[in-house]
Amino acid sequence: MTNLKEGNKAPNFTGVDQNGESISLDQYKGKKVVLYFYPKDNTPGCTAEACNLRDNYSDLLEKGMNVIGVSPDSEESHKKFIKKFDLPFRLISDPDKEILKLYEAWGEKKLYGKTYDGVLRKTYIISEDQTIEKIFEKVKTKDHTNQIYQELKI
Repeated sequence: MTNLKEGNKAPNFTGVDQNGESISLDQYKGKKVVLYFYPKDNTPGCTAEACNLRDNYSDLLEKGMNVIGVSPDSEESHKKFIKKFDLPFRLISDPDKEILKLYEAWGEKKLYGKTYDGVLRKTYIISEDQTIEKIFEKVKTKDHTNQIYQELKI
C-alpha cells in the first residue's frame, strides 16, 4: 500500500470503460475528477450512490467535476448498469483490481463476523493538477453529492 493522503499526487491509471475504450487519469489533466470506487453494479448501496451522482451530474459538471466510477465488474455489467439507470458518466471495469489496489480501495472487510477481502467504498476528489484534494472513506450513498459539496465548501 502506498498510503495515499490528501495533498499527494494522484497515481495515474489506465483502464477500460464500459465501451471497451481506454481511460486514464492523464486524460483529465486540467479538470477536476470525482473518482469513486464501489463494490458491485445493481446492488442497493451502489445503485443509490450512482443515482445520486447521476441526479446531480449536470451541477457537478457546472462546478467543473468529471465523474468516473470504478468496480471489478465487467464491461458488459457496466453497460447494463448504465442503461438501466441512465448513468451519464464512465465506469471503469477493473476485474484484476489494479486500480482498486492502487487507490487503496481493495482490502479487508468484515461481515457477520467473517473477514474477507473486497472493495472498500471510497471517493477521491482529484484537482486539476492531479493532486488528491479530498478522500471520502465513509460515503453517504444516498447523499454523496451534498457530502462532496459540504467538504469542499462549494
